[in-house]
Amino acid sequence: MGSQRALQKRMKSANTILYCREWEETVRFYRDRLHLPVRFSNDWFVEFESAQGARLSVADERRSSVKSSRGLGITLALEVDDIEGVREYAEKAGLKPTALRRHPWDARVFYLVDPEGHRVEIWQAGTGGEG
Repeated sequence: MGSQRALQKRMKSANTILYCREWEETVRFYRDRLHLPVRFSNDWFVEFESAQGARLSVADERRSSVKSSRGLGITLALEVDDIEGVREYAEKAGLKPTALRRHPWDARVFYLVDPEGHRVEIWQAGTGGEG
């Protein structure tokens, strides 16, 4: 248990890397449509900042030893503080968000799908009322 705490205390950030066949389209989705800030970019890898200390990277599978899962079994969960405003933006931007739903743990949520097929869950905790 002590070594587990030691690792956690030494971590500075966390990064999820998505390996993509539809790399250029997926980069545009996160950069131009969700407006995630780019922290690093080259000709096959883009690292975005998704929250303080959290990163989301998109890698071109043609240049990587890891291949795309084509979105199978992956959900990116992004917490926001204005679920209605974010969903309205997603609708106007043509991102085809699902209807707002309520999670059993008192959160409201909707979903998007990126060009690679990854499910993006946008949620807000403890908003009260029905979604």
